[in-house]
Amino acid sequence: MAALKFCANISWLFTEHPDFSQRIYAAASAGFQAVEAAWLYDSDLSELQKAKEATRVEVVLINTPPGDIKAGDLGLGAVPGRELEFRKGLDLTLKHAKALNCKRIHLMAGRIPVDAHRAAIAREMEDVFVQNLNYAAGILAKEGITGLIEPINTRITDPRYFLDSPHQAAAILEKVGKSNIQLQMDIFHWQIMDGNLTKNMHKYFPIIGHVQIAQVPGRNEPDSDGELCYRYLLNTLEKLGYQGYIGCEYKPLDSTEKSLGWIQQYWTQYS
Repeated sequence: MAALKFCANISWLFTEHPDFSQRIYAAASAGFQAVEAAWLYDSDLSELQKAKEATRVEVVLINTPPGDIKAGDLGLGAVPGRELEFRKGLDLTLKHAKALNCKRIHLMAGRIPVDAHRAAIAREMEDVFVQNLNYAAGILAKEGITGLIEPINTRITDPRYFLDSPHQAAAILEKVGKSNIQLQMDIFHWQIMDGNLTKNMHKYFPIIGHVQIAQVPGRNEPDSDGELCYRYLLNTLEKLGYQGYIGCEYKPLDSTEKSLGWIQQYWTQYS
């Protein structure tokens, strides 16, 4: 079995450094050959490019803009009445993705509006999401970029997030029917949402375009105390033949450097 590939999520790791370009250098120094991030839009794009070129680190994934976080936004892809803002955000993300040669974009669904009930608005939000995903698929296909949708658990992380299970996400992807729009599996969220990780990993493997990891329930490093046995889960991904990157999207219990023992041990195993 081939070794798995890992990327550092520099929105969560190497936060000892205030700037994202500095975090790229830090990730490279720690042994990572790739990074991912949520939102890089407040950083100087030319400095990000310089850091990427100097380190030869691949930028694997970035998210579409969240919207107005202070007003309660967390993505706009499924939010009725915000379609134009979603398209403008996609344009901004695409600009950064092309500049950084990033081939994956997380198309954030967004939250149920504060004044709405999930059951009452779910159908309308799904229709908006499918429409926006079809639009994005056409735009991204021209650049050879894959769009991803990520279910986020509503039990702990975000009670109002629209996309809240792998089953819901798979049904939406079936309606979209575009090969360059795939499923992002964050194992942390999947465990909290549904459990049945082994079954769901096998069931949805054909449509999984990216994986992220963290321990449950604290979202700390994979080898910290928690509910998940990552030795087993990573071995499962190896057996399935997963060839994409695995994003290390976790909150270190101490410094980032001290949290990397598990991955250094994995790299040594395959060196």
